[in-house]
Amino acid sequence: MGTMDWRDVLLVLGVSAAPVSELRGGIPLALSLGFSPKAAFFLALLGNLLPVPFLVFFLPKLIKVVKRLPGRLGRMGRAYLAWQARRHRHLYAWGGLAVFAIVAVPLPGTGAWTGALIAALLGIPARRATLALALGVAVAGVLVLLASLGLFHLFAPRPQG
Repeated sequence: MGTMDWRDVLLVLGVSAAPVSELRGGIPLALSLGFSPKAAFFLALLGNLLPVPFLVFFLPKLIKVVKRLPGRLGRMGRAYLAWQARRHRHLYAWGGLAVFAIVAVPLPGTGAWTGALIAALLGIPARRATLALALGVAVAGVLVLLASLGLFHLFAPRPQG
C-alpha cells in the first residue's frame, strides 16, 4: 500500500475493536484493503487491544451494578450473568490460563470481549486478566493471519486421495 488512507486505518481499528468481529474481521478486512500482512496484523492487534483496559476495569464494576438493578432489567441482567457463570464454571480452576485459551482460539464468540467478561466473572485481577487477554489476542491474530493468507485452512475439507 503506497499511501495510507486514514479512513481505512480507522475502519480496520474500529472493526478490530468491536465486539463480535474483533481482529477475526479486522485482519481479513485490512488485507482486502491492500495492507501488507504485517501492517494488517499489527493494526488489527492494536484495534482489538484498545478496549481491553476499559473492559478489564469497568466490567467488574458493571457486574456489581447489574446485580443490584431493580425490576425486569435487573432480573434479565442477573439471569444473563448467572447463565455466563454456569456456562464457564469449569474454567474457575484454570483462571488466567482459561481466559488466554478462550481468546487465543479464533472462533466466533471467543475474543477479547468474551475473555474480559469471563475474567470479570472469575474475579481475575486486572493485571493478570490484561496479560492473558493480550497474549490470547496476539495468538489469535497469528492464526487468523495465517488462515487469511491461505497458509492453513481452519475448516476446509481434506482432499480425497
